[in-house]
Amino acid sequence: MYSKTLISACLLLTAVNAAAAEPLSCQTALYEPVSGDPFLPPTPLANPDSIQLEAGSFEAQLGASPTAIMTGGVVLRRGDKLAGAETARYDPEQKALHLEGGVRYEDPGTQIKSRSAEFGYVSGRIRFEGAEFSMSSSNSRGVADALEINQNGLLTLDGVKYTTCPPDSEDWLMQGESIELDTNLGVGTARGMKLQFKGVPILYAPYLSFPIGDARKSGVLTPEIGSSGRSGNEIRVPWYWNIAPNYDATITPRLLTNRGMQIAAEFRYLSERNEGIVAADYLPDDDIINAARHQLRFEHRTLFGNGWRNQIDLRDVSDSQYYEDLGGSLSLSSTTHLNRSVQFDYYSPNFSVLGQVQDYQTIDDAITPDQEPYRRLPQILFKGGWKTPVGLRFGMGAELVNFDRDVGVTGWRVNAAPKLELPISRPGWFITPAIEFDYTQYKLSNTLPGEADDLERSVPISSLDMGLVLERSMNNSGRIQTIEPRILYVNIPFRDQDGLPVFDTITPDINLVQLYRKNRYLGVDRIGDTEQMSFGITSRILDVSTGRELMTATIGQTRYYDDRRVTLPGATTETTETSDYIAQLRFLLFKNVNFDFGHQWGTGASGTTKSEARLQYRPANNKILNFAYRFRRDSLEQGDVSWVWPVGRHWNFVGRYNYSFRDREVLEQFFGLEYESCCWGLRLVSRRHISTRDGTRDSSFGLQLVLKGMTSVGTAADKLLERGILGYSADLR
Repeated sequence: MYSKTLISACLLLTAVNAAAAEPLSCQTALYEPVSGDPFLPPTPLANPDSIQLEAGSFEAQLGASPTAIMTGGVVLRRGDKLAGAETARYDPEQKALHLEGGVRYEDPGTQIKSRSAEFGYVSGRIRFEGAEFSMSSSNSRGVADALEINQNGLLTLDGVKYTTCPPDSEDWLMQGESIELDTNLGVGTARGMKLQFKGVPILYAPYLSFPIGDARKSGVLTPEIGSSGRSGNEIRVPWYWNIAPNYDATITPRLLTNRGMQIAAEFRYLSERNEGIVAADYLPDDDIINAARHQLRFEHRTLFGNGWRNQIDLRDVSDSQYYEDLGGSLSLSSTTHLNRSVQFDYYSPNFSVLGQVQDYQTIDDAITPDQEPYRRLPQILFKGGWKTPVGLRFGMGAELVNFDRDVGVTGWRVNAAPKLELPISRPGWFITPAIEFDYTQYKLSNTLPGEADDLERSVPISSLDMGLVLERSMNNSGRIQTIEPRILYVNIPFRDQDGLPVFDTITPDINLVQLYRKNRYLGVDRIGDTEQMSFGITSRILDVSTGRELMTATIGQTRYYDDRRVTLPGATTETTETSDYIAQLRFLLFKNVNFDFGHQWGTGASGTTKSEARLQYRPANNKILNFAYRFRRDSLEQGDVSWVWPVGRHWNFVGRYNYSFRDREVLEQFFGLEYESCCWGLRLVSRRHISTRDGTRDSSFGLQLVLKGMTSVGTAADKLLERGILGYSADLR
């Protein structure tokens, strides 16, 4: 009987509609409902633009003013949109259905309940009176005196209240005279808007545009407010410009009460082959030093698609104290050089080529001109490797570079290093004998009287690299353990190199990478003479099912069979028979504990040279404990503790304490509280740190209010916590 009623209703409605000379495509469901709920699974429609109408009973009046009334539960379906009510009245003149009583509407992104609604079946517009709505994409909800939605997903609301808090909470609430929510673009606009938190108004705007998802939208972003001891109170008001899908810009006025008004601008671009950032900060008159200050930055990359790539990195600041005064972090204030380079490189399976020009801006006044790095104008690098039919592997490394500087010797350097290797490997072992010939020539300028300006050096290098990989199962535990010994023998005869300049060569710290390098120097201005044997052993514990390394331990050392006579200027001949021992341990056996340890120590009375250790305990996202220790003989000794830990149902205690044992002073410390509820969060952080290279300290206090799904107000405390606490996530859970 119910299905027949539906068929009759649809036929009568079509007849009524025909009398109004406005045909309506109508389909009915030919199934028997299993319950009284009108929101049953929709029947697929042959035409997605047609309307499916279901009603318990139907009354129609034909004539000059045809009408139709449906009762007993009414359901309309059109594509993926569904509406239902207790009763409905059909008005062919307005081309609309008027729904009354328990009105409900659903589509993939929106759910609405109201007292009554009007459905325009031609325009696809639905207007609700006294509506409650929610949007699944952003967990937002609200109420409105009137709500209108069209077939393009645009919601217009009058007399509206909006929040992302759950139904039993309205900790923050946005009220407006009218709001438009575009669910497709993920953007909302409000007029006569008032934002209140805990019943207290905190913001009013006659017009406001805001995102309701991840969409980008032009407009004023949330201001950031903070304070510091040196620059005074601070407020930033960013304005975001969504120029195009692949272009955007942010312009940020920044008021520093002790210094003045700074303007920052950043432009980003992205295309199929290009991406980059152009940024500039400008302070026209710093009230403290009475001078204009600026920072410029340009980063660019192009992928040409034929193996070629272009990268540009240009940076400039107005003065050496810029980052100390305006940078805001210890890492920025300790910057000594800014890179400026333009490079092109090419990669293929067998070889690569790089060409660049490079310069640096030195911003540490303690660095004298004769200690500044050289400009490379230009530099061309070539690396290649080819296999031969008999198993030999031929390699070639070459460089051409012109070193330039205002002070000291300058000139060209050409280096070429062909080599032959015979790699032999089988399951569980490998052996690689190799010979190499390193040739370097200099053409110098600005030399002292009597010094040669045309120099060259040639050095043969022979080596033998071999190792084993042994493994065993660990008692059917799903884990295996490996033992991997490795030995590298190197022979480099002595060549007198005292007359050669030093453009870019240094003595690196010894580590597990340097342990197996043939030249003890970084750079080709010196090729260290040696006859040595480097040996080490690594053990790993692996999870067979995932391949994950649960533990890795390595120890190694180099033994020398003769004195090393080649030195850098000012250094003495090395006569020790062994290098320091190098050890490294990484421990992941326990689910919530990570441990990394590196140690370098010498034999006899030399003791520890360098040591680093880090332990992290992380049983949950809001339970993190980090402990770190760093030691370098005659240089530094630091301890570092950072944490995030719950101290209540909604509260987390966060902080960091970085202490220098050598200087007996705190380098950086901050402590704070983080509160999180279902729809908002709060961060309060107090910080004191060394802000300049001469040890000057600065203090600051930050307060950040986060309204989930809406905005944040106050300082960017989340950025400080992410930088200072390993594993911290700024996303309030």
